[in-house]
Amino acid sequence: MTLPKNVGTMDRNIRLAVAGVLILLGLITGRIILDILGLIVLATGWLGFCPAYVPLKINTMKDAEN
Repeated sequence: MTLPKNVGTMDRNIRLAVAGVLILLGLITGRIILDILGLIVLATGWLGFCPAYVPLKINTMKDAEN
């Protein structure tokens, strides 16, 4: 099963940066919720697919990125 890509390059880079910050903050503060959120954001950035975008019909990919 292949997921349709709906996360563009800039969106993906922002997600990966935010994921790093969340995971780091989670490790520093000991808050597991930050680590979990960071891993979710990391997964959506890495896969290029965001399930929350589907019902909202959002697609940040440009035609050239397909």
